Amino acid sequence: MIKKIVMSLFLALLFPTVATLAWTGSVGGKERQESSGETKRIVLDGGTQLSSVSVEEYLWGIVAEQIPADYGKEALKAQAMVARTYIYGIMDGADEIPESSLDLDYPSEKSLEEQWGKENAAEYFQNIKTAVEETEGQVIVYDGKLITPLFHRASTGRTRDKSGELPYIKSVESPQDVEADGFLQMVVFSPAEFAARIREIPDGGEIGEENLFAQIQTVSVDGQGYVEEIQIGTASYSGEEVEYALGLASPAFTLEDYGGNVRAVVKGIGHGCGLSQYGARKRAEEGWTAEEIIEYFYPGAEVADGEE
Repeated sequence: MIKKIVMSLFLALLFPTVATLAWTGSVGGKERQESSGETKRIVLDGGTQLSSVSVEEYLWGIVAEQIPADYGKEALKAQAMVARTYIYGIMDGADEIPESSLDLDYPSEKSLEEQWGKENAAEYFQNIKTAVEETEGQVIVYDGKLITPLFHRASTGRTRDKSGELPYIKSVESPQDVEADGFLQMVVFSPAEFAARIREIPDGGEIGEENLFAQIQTVSVDGQGYVEEIQIGTASYSGEEVEYALGLASPAFTLEDYGGNVRAVVKGIGHGCGLSQYGARKRAEEGWTAEEIIEYFYPGAEVADGEE
């Protein structure tokens, strides 16, 4: 469910002129001429001063929510293309869709201020805005069609291969991901808490708190260390199901006995498919362009004009 904000208030605090331009279409009484990249619009569900906003303007908040604003210009531009591709895919050729159909989290002014700090807010917002503007209308395609633009914060050092389902989601090296903040996490659960959380998985099986580790067996792990299937109690689960149930950072985990408790050792942040944001950051620092980053993490895909 979309988190509603009055984005114009946030913009006005940072850039009064920009806010006027974005939300009224004019500066100093002169009408703003929309470019082709701004003809697609999001119909807001309420609580804002306009009934709709262009996709390009809407992307400011989405990109700000999805990636740290200090990850470097080319990494931010790559994320802007990812977010735009997702929205265009949901639009499926339409010129206008309701915001609620996107199922995206939109940040509040308060959440961004807490994340960025007041002293960085103006600079970071400009970083995001520039990334969106410099990629206006650009999307990612494979064989002429919009891709499903999967992304994550950091892989285990190599992204996952899902090319059987999505031919452009192939495993590529991203070794610097291991340097990302939060790459390695350890979370400890009591047997009672672990069992309770597993029981909350929909359509799950039974699990007892006694002899807990005798009831846990990892069935399959992919080549990058992500759990594909794990048996817990009387049921089998995907790595993602257990990740969500336990509140872990990724499905690349191992479960071990830790003095009678369960310790989850977790590597990476996110599902590990597609664009690694941290990998994009490091490549941007090495001089890669956003287009090169996209083509690396989505092999065989390319950047195209979404308005064509």
